[in-house]
Amino acid sequence: MQKKTIIGWREWVALPELGIPYVKAKIDTGARTSALHAYFVEPYVADGIRMVRFGIHPIQRNDAVELICTAPVKDVRVVTDSGGHKEERHVIETPVRLGETEWRIEITLTNRDTMLFRMLLGRRAVRKRFLVAPGKSFQQGQVPEDPQFLSFEGDEE
Repeated sequence: MQKKTIIGWREWVALPELGIPYVKAKIDTGARTSALHAYFVEPYVADGIRMVRFGIHPIQRNDAVELICTAPVKDVRVVTDSGGHKEERHVIETPVRLGETEWRIEITLTNRDTMLFRMLLGRRAVRKRFLVAPGKSFQQGQVPEDPQFLSFEGDEE
């Protein structure tokens, strides 16, 4: 049996195809799918392909840093949040990097302005890859000391 990597209940992840160098994610085994904060979502069609343009504030409690991302739309689904509210969300598929591991996941786009974490990494994304230690945090390391991250400094829990 292959040994699984241990991750904490919160970890730093990167979404390289979206140009997001890092975002603090809550590992949520109670959520089936992953969710990413998008303060606006604009669907459009380009060359016959359904696309979505969206804005993200990747740092908690900091709306000054914003990234505009685009991605092909994989699906549009009705998702029930933890409060039982149903919402139609655009679904994209993109690579996520956690520590040394990178793989493709589905992510729903939703406004998470009122939530502490800008991203949820759901159970479909982590199953068969990781063991979650609910009492631990950042088992795959802190944000790298790298010039591309300088504009993101100051993110504190």
